[in-house]
Amino acid sequence: MSYVNGRDVLPPGLLEELQDYIQGELLYIPKKSEQRVGWGEKCGSRGMIARRNEEIYGMYRSGSPVPELCRRYHLSEESIRKIVSKMRALAAGGRS
Repeated sequence: MSYVNGRDVLPPGLLEELQDYIQGELLYIPKKSEQRVGWGEKCGSRGMIARRNEEIYGMYRSGSPVPELCRRYHLSEESIRKIVSKMRALAAGGRS
C-alpha cells in the first residue's frame, strides 16, 4: 500500500472537511465494495485450491485412504475429512 498526500488528490473543500476530523495522521480509505475481490481471486489461489479439493475428493471416491491423501497433499486428517465432507455436500446439492 502506498502513501498518497491528500493535498495532491482531494479537492480543497474536502481536504479542509477531513482536517476537522483528522490531521497529520495516516488514514486508510477502503475500496468501494463492488471493486473488492474475494480472497485468492486476484492471484488464482482460490481456483488452485478448488481444483486440488476436487482432485482429493475424486481420489477419495476412487478408494484412496485418508492417510495416503494426507501424505500426498501434506494436509492433516481433519483437513482431508473437511474437504471430503464439503465436496460430498456440494455434489449432493448439485443433483437434480
